[in-house]
Amino acid sequence: MTRIYDLAATRRGFMGLAAGGAALAATGGAVQAQRVRTAARIAIVGAGAGGTAIANRLATRLEGATITIIDGRQQHWYQPGFTLIAAGLKPATYSVSNTGDWLPEGVEWVPEFAAEIDPEANAVTTATGRRVEYDYLIVATGLTLDWDAIEGFSLDMVGQNGISAHYAGPDYAELSWRELDRFVDQGGVGLFGRPATEMKCAGAPLKITFLADDIARRRGKRDSIEVVYNANNQSLFGVPIVHHKVRQLFDERGFVTRYDHVLKAVDGARKVATYATPDGDVETEYDFINVIPPQRAPQVVRDSGLSWADRWTDQGWIEVDMQTLRHLRYPNVFGVGDINGVPKGKTAASAKFHQPVVEDHLVSEIAGGEGTKTFSGYTSCPMITRIGRAMLIEFDYNNNLVPSFPGVIAPLEELWISWLMKEIALKPTYNAMLRGLA
Repeated sequence: MTRIYDLAATRRGFMGLAAGGAALAATGGAVQAQRVRTAARIAIVGAGAGGTAIANRLATRLEGATITIIDGRQQHWYQPGFTLIAAGLKPATYSVSNTGDWLPEGVEWVPEFAAEIDPEANAVTTATGRRVEYDYLIVATGLTLDWDAIEGFSLDMVGQNGISAHYAGPDYAELSWRELDRFVDQGGVGLFGRPATEMKCAGAPLKITFLADDIARRRGKRDSIEVVYNANNQSLFGVPIVHHKVRQLFDERGFVTRYDHVLKAVDGARKVATYATPDGDVETEYDFINVIPPQRAPQVVRDSGLSWADRWTDQGWIEVDMQTLRHLRYPNVFGVGDINGVPKGKTAASAKFHQPVVEDHLVSEIAGGEGTKTFSGYTSCPMITRIGRAMLIEFDYNNNLVPSFPGVIAPLEELWISWLMKEIALKPTYNAMLRGLA
């Protein structure tokens, strides 16, 4: 297997950017407000990026509170790194750390999964039957990858017969790289695409498509592969101006784009994928396929009564106010991260911007006041278009581009500096967020 290009020399010249990213995050979002004394019981379900970050922030802001975080995962995964692993740019270990390493002193970690959330009784019950009662609940479970929704597919198929599934985790991303590496060398038809549900990091399916093309070009193998992207609807990206830019790049690079194609089944033995289309099912033979499944709220959330009743009914996102992230029926419940039923914001960058809003409203209420901060729908996607180039796309609920560095980084231009933000500076910023500093 070929390990992709050594960018160490480039990185050594720009390691300062990583420190700068973390420093920018810390100074831009550090918690400096006065501590509030309280006996409030706060339960946080989920110790991923959102749950860990809000636990750190609340531990800093609240004196005397009982803060309990509930999650059975022993490992913390840096999910923005999965695409880099799947493209041979990072090892699987790049995205792996220990859950407990990020949690603050004074917060109790219950290393079990939640089995029941009862917002009427203000209690969470764990898989072993432990009951955690709360005054405030923060739902930060993230989402569930519904692999069973793809007929004929299972994760033990990844890493063989051309099957890739880099969303599944660091190890699966590394197995996916092995298949992509083999595909580029041997040639054939590569299938890419995204599910029809809401999903985390909607730019990730595009990134791995661009990277496959670039790897083939660098090896002089581009003429031996066909790149096919299956869009779930009539758009390549939910923000219209970004869709048009991506479509232009796809056309320039010779990708085959098929709209209204939703992956329905994979036959690994025959190497055939079935797509649901408005005109009926379509079978396509492949030599490589990147499988990304439908994505939904975890079952424990869907069973809790916290989900929307009139929208996303097949997915189960929780019913929060899109600006305050407070639950619309249970005012002592807040949502952080991917679980929120809002029009935008299933990215780590969005979770970062959820933090000060939830903190403000929860702590203000405990202190006898009322929070004022709001979430604008901010979503960020460092859209990798080839190794060493990316577009730093940032937008809000209204599909307005909201660049963090206006006049410095043009959001729709393929720039080296945008690549460095993704490849070098993003992880220190993410880590600062976990510590409650961003």
